[in-house]
Amino acid sequence: MTYRLVKPLALAVGLALSINAVAAPAVFDVKELDTSIKPCADFNGFVNAQWVATHPIPADRTRWGSFDMLREDSLNVQHKIVDAAAANASEATPGSIQQKIGYLYASGMDEAAVNRAGFDPIKPQLAQIDGLKNAGDIAGYIRDTYAKGEPVLFRFGGNGDFKDSSQEIAYVGQGGLGLPTVDYYSKPEFEKIRTAYVAHIAKLLALTGVSTTDAQQQAKNVLAFETRLAAASLPPVEMRKPENRYHYVSIADADKLTPGFDWTAFFKTQDADVSQGFSFSQPKFFGEVQKMFGDVPIAQWQAYFRYHAISNASPYLSTPFEQEDFAFENQTLNGQKEIEPRWKRVLAATNDGMGMALGQLYVADNFSPVAKQRAQELVANLRAAYKTRIENLAWMSEATKQKALEKWATFVPKIGYPDKWRDWSDLTLTQDNYYANVQAADKFNYDYRIAKIGKPVDRSEWGMTPQTVNAYYNAQQNEIVFPAAILQPPFFDAKADDGVNYGGIGAVIGHEMGHGYDDQGSKFDARGNNVNWWTDADRKAFEARTDKLAAQFDAYEPLPGKHVNGHLTMGENIGDLGGLNAAYTALQMALSKNPAEAKRKIDGYTEDQRFFLNWARVWRGNIRPEAQITLLNTDPHAPAQFRAIGAPSNMPEFAQAFKCKAGEAMVRSPETQVKIW
Repeated sequence: MTYRLVKPLALAVGLALSINAVAAPAVFDVKELDTSIKPCADFNGFVNAQWVATHPIPADRTRWGSFDMLREDSLNVQHKIVDAAAANASEATPGSIQQKIGYLYASGMDEAAVNRAGFDPIKPQLAQIDGLKNAGDIAGYIRDTYAKGEPVLFRFGGNGDFKDSSQEIAYVGQGGLGLPTVDYYSKPEFEKIRTAYVAHIAKLLALTGVSTTDAQQQAKNVLAFETRLAAASLPPVEMRKPENRYHYVSIADADKLTPGFDWTAFFKTQDADVSQGFSFSQPKFFGEVQKMFGDVPIAQWQAYFRYHAISNASPYLSTPFEQEDFAFENQTLNGQKEIEPRWKRVLAATNDGMGMALGQLYVADNFSPVAKQRAQELVANLRAAYKTRIENLAWMSEATKQKALEKWATFVPKIGYPDKWRDWSDLTLTQDNYYANVQAADKFNYDYRIAKIGKPVDRSEWGMTPQTVNAYYNAQQNEIVFPAAILQPPFFDAKADDGVNYGGIGAVIGHEMGHGYDDQGSKFDARGNNVNWWTDADRKAFEARTDKLAAQFDAYEPLPGKHVNGHLTMGENIGDLGGLNAAYTALQMALSKNPAEAKRKIDGYTEDQRFFLNWARVWRGNIRPEAQITLLNTDPHAPAQFRAIGAPSNMPEFAQAFKCKAGEAMVRSPETQVKIW
């Protein structure tokens, strides 16, 4: 339920507002507007076309826009931090996070040592796979590999209980696929991707000494294996639904479904407390896995494990492995022309392994108390605006409104960085073994997460690092979280007028609040439990509105013949619509206190106009066609250009601000406009 436009599970980071920052660009430069395009005809083009035309996508990127520029700025800041940590690691306090970050980064930057090692770091794991002889060995390999912090075949981790959000329980769910979604294994449109995937698997296997003929056969076996898993897996739209992500069972119940896999032994090896039960989230998937334990030859299991062991390690091995990983994952799937420079790749690994520790160093010099105070004020203003909008909903009954307001009252905002930092003292790293350091960090972080299972949820913890340009809503904790790095232009600028700030960070705040009331977040109550707090009539009225919104986005076509999936992107679209409306209400509340400001123009534009202009500016950007196709199938966020226009086109206030007329593209008729929150 995030507010970003990046590949799922990738890290998006950016530069935070700092009192000592270098001179910032103009708050809003109207020279960037393309006045040859009418705002009522194509608002995204009016705001962003000129910028997009003059800012091509860099060769080492799959997209380029506002988020990416902020990420680049942040990477440069982080680069200085890790470079300094690496240079001073020997002199740093032994065991300090500065020293450990320095060791991790320095070992990754020693490309010569990484190349000398070749694939030696994974030879013991490959030997273990070669030694598998029966189903018991397969189960043992899965247990052992997971215990090292390396997921295989399925997903496992901890999270709040959907029925009791105060307690952390274990979740076991579908996984194990190497292609983006289940559709990639069956639909004709992805046949070329499947062919390229088989070739990629064979190339990685060959790099470890497997003969060409054997590698090609094993690659076909891997695809066949994963195709069976995919056929038993739910697609992304279905996985958004809480009812498809929670199925509470006892260990005995799980053992009945998969008698070929001993869950007691698995959880014991992970040292996970599941004595009261756990969520066996997608039973159909594990029913198929049970069949595969019985009818898939050992050699095919070995091929599957072998490929994923090599693939998971490739970014941290010698150049041939890293290049082949890039060639498929980045070039083939997403159209990236060149690999990123090594420092960025190693920095990404540093963030994966010690991101929150790096964030501790980041905020020390790159986030001011003034920024946090201003953000807190904006959150308070958006909370007030959202409450007003809930209270005045015409389509919702008083009974459901009261429950919605109870949820509103328990929103927990988190701004900048955690109130307490993690303890990294038990993580041991060295200065000269990159792969071992990555493994150690993976194991450390895995053990940290698994130790939480069976205990009360730690509500102080963050799910994003402070250096991330993003924000998120957590339904089970009913919290809205804004990392330090998003509190900067174009989202937030201490020097900017209210119109610009409310159209930027104000809409972000409103968007995250809106996730509490989107199609899935609305299934959780004020305590974060998955219970129904709606009357049947109100839920029906809500779904009538969301169906209209889905249809609007289904009609958007970013590439010829390729449409947005309005149900996959539903939550984010509801967040945008509700968030922008709430931010507009908050802006009017702020302007009402200063009538002169409400009437003024800046660079020829009113505050209302600047509000919408900055909203669209946030979404400026360009993307490679290959990456767009991948995201259309995987990303719960609609393409940027449609986020720029989707919510405004449903707001009469936009048409009024720009004096648009009925029939123009940005003006939806009253009966087709969607009004939810």
